[in-house]
Amino acid sequence: MRAVLIQGAEEHPAAFCYQVNGSCPRTVHPLGIQLAIYLACAIGMLIIVLGNLFVIFSVSYFKALHTPTNFLLLSLALADMLLGLLVLPLSTIRSVESCWFFGDFLCHLHTYLDTVFCLTSIFHLCFISIDRHCAICDPLLYPSKFTIRATLRYILAGWGVPAAYTALFLYTDVIEMGFSQWLKEMPCVGSCQLLFNKFWGWLNFPVFFFPCLIMISLYVKIFVVATRQAQQLRTLSKSLSGVAKNERKAAKTLGIAVGIYLLCWLPFTVDTMVDSLLNFITPPLVFDIFIWFAYFNSACNPIIYVFSYRWFRKALKLILSREIFSPRTSTIDLYQE
Repeated sequence: MRAVLIQGAEEHPAAFCYQVNGSCPRTVHPLGIQLAIYLACAIGMLIIVLGNLFVIFSVSYFKALHTPTNFLLLSLALADMLLGLLVLPLSTIRSVESCWFFGDFLCHLHTYLDTVFCLTSIFHLCFISIDRHCAICDPLLYPSKFTIRATLRYILAGWGVPAAYTALFLYTDVIEMGFSQWLKEMPCVGSCQLLFNKFWGWLNFPVFFFPCLIMISLYVKIFVVATRQAQQLRTLSKSLSGVAKNERKAAKTLGIAVGIYLLCWLPFTVDTMVDSLLNFITPPLVFDIFIWFAYFNSACNPIIYVFSYRWFRKALKLILSREIFSPRTSTIDLYQE
């Protein structure tokens, strides 16, 4: 990402990241502001890591949660947790210090992991939308279409494609040789902005919006079908009615998660594309707000689950009360009312 240069009346932008020619300017914040930002970021990272860790442990430990949809949620939570654990600590230091102090190797690795985890999240949300669409719109064929094996293939694609796609940009010269006129050299030493060029800005837009378009289309159809099903529930038996209600509630919850994802990532994605057209004129402070707003999405899903899923609240209660140490706890039916 970019080196952040936040200007203010009490700051001193005359400093530089390194004492060499071509070094990036560095804004030195007052100590109180630095500590406040570090504390806020540390709390955010703690929420991201612990919240998603609860999701991972719950789905892994409780056998009743071993379903295709929940395995996709587990993989999504893993991507968000790793983002908070491996990416955000260095992103915090870069944002506060307005410089990158960790060398080229870590700059490439940090950018690689950042991009992979973010793309993995959107791929998984797209796959979850497909899963919910099949469960609501084609319930009779859903058990045969979305088996555990099929879900594992989705998970492998959700991790493999972003990993290969990002490696192509960062660790090969294929793009540089073919699109050199679109690429912008790093403007100064200490910025670590490897992927911010006109070509990436335009390519990033469809990579984000095509999956989003698929998700929005599927959830519109799910909403229409679920509304029609709600009118037919009175004619169903009690057991079938309960199953239909559960599927609709799951679709609604995951639809909220998709909506929040779009809300968090839309400003950053649009800015990346528009900024590439205007020769990167977005103020560093504004850009940093956009990217941290996008990072915030990784903390949202566990919070959504707490308020929407009874099974997640039950699992959380069992974990916090240490009842999980009982040998039979893993077989508890968390879906039972």
